[in-house]
Amino acid sequence: MRLFWFLPTHGDGHYLGTARGARQVSFSYLRQITQAVDDLGFEGVLIPTGRSCEDPWVVASALVSSTRRLKFLVAVRPGVTSPTSAARVTSTLDRISEGRLLINLVAGGDPEESEGDGVFLRHDQRYELADEFLQVWKRLLAGEKVTFEGRHVRVKGARVLFPPVQAPHPPVFIGGSSPAGHALAASGVDTYLSWGEPPSAVAEKITDVSRRAALLGRRIRYGIRLHVIVRRTTEEAWAAANDLLRYLDDQTIAKAQESFARFDSEGQRRMAGLHQGRRDKLEVSPNLWAGVGLVRGGAGTALVGDPETVAARIKEYQALGIETFILSGYPHLEEAYRTAELLFPHLPVSQASHPSQASVTGPFGEIVANEHLAQAAQS
Repeated sequence: MRLFWFLPTHGDGHYLGTARGARQVSFSYLRQITQAVDDLGFEGVLIPTGRSCEDPWVVASALVSSTRRLKFLVAVRPGVTSPTSAARVTSTLDRISEGRLLINLVAGGDPEESEGDGVFLRHDQRYELADEFLQVWKRLLAGEKVTFEGRHVRVKGARVLFPPVQAPHPPVFIGGSSPAGHALAASGVDTYLSWGEPPSAVAEKITDVSRRAALLGRRIRYGIRLHVIVRRTTEEAWAAANDLLRYLDDQTIAKAQESFARFDSEGQRRMAGLHQGRRDKLEVSPNLWAGVGLVRGGAGTALVGDPETVAARIKEYQALGIETFILSGYPHLEEAYRTAELLFPHLPVSQASHPSQASVTGPFGEIVANEHLAQAAQS
């Protein structure tokens, strides 16, 4: 099981939909999060993209030298950048990070934002563009001199002279819940990502992508993007979930849902369908809470409960074939520690650190009376 965390380059805080308890997301704060998750044993971090976020490539390149083994899942936007330019920055950052770069191919779900970036294409056309982009990008990183003329991408004699560390290219991830998204996942990427829908819905998507991939003679991996609210008891966890909405009013929810309604993203439509803009029935599957999606685009659900329960729910997704879990929580620094300390002991995590590995003094707690090592509680 591969566990990733999330960098909140669009903002962070203690509550949703309000400036109360908001936290300044400075470079220093992002560095604290990345260094913490690197020490805690998360395998990587997802850096989001969009006009509400700091640029993911700048952020990743600034933070990579502050970490030792952490991988960076960085977004590429076909149409916003050319495949040749994207291949060059991919190769450079992969070399600088010594092979710790992962690529998140994002076709875009907000037509208004896409048009602001100069991409005037309908939903399925953006996936056609992404497919052509990916073909050229892969060939360039494999060392080919590429001439390509498609419906949306055209290059002549394109080359990338310096190869990436990861051959033939860094692994590629993609989301997308539409048939066009599934088709591209099946044909061209390494890992398909789903947002946190109920397990039965996720299973249907995995089945469809797997069927499409098999027809092409391919097998791909699967991941999921979820928030987590884990506490020592179930009661504490649900209290923490409800507390995230403490200052959220109906007007703010309505405004957010109105904005999301213009998206042509099937994934966003499915997220909105889980809660329908209402806060009275937010547990949409056992321990799966849709409160985050009332005001946040993209991943809008959280697993809520005590460590044993949340681990059991995660293992239910793992049983569907999911191996990569991209988690997050508010605020992201504190919740990274809480997730690692409470949840990791109950999961087969690929590279979790033993507490003493990241500690100068070892996992003793405070020295009792300046003399005695604290003893572990007897079970």
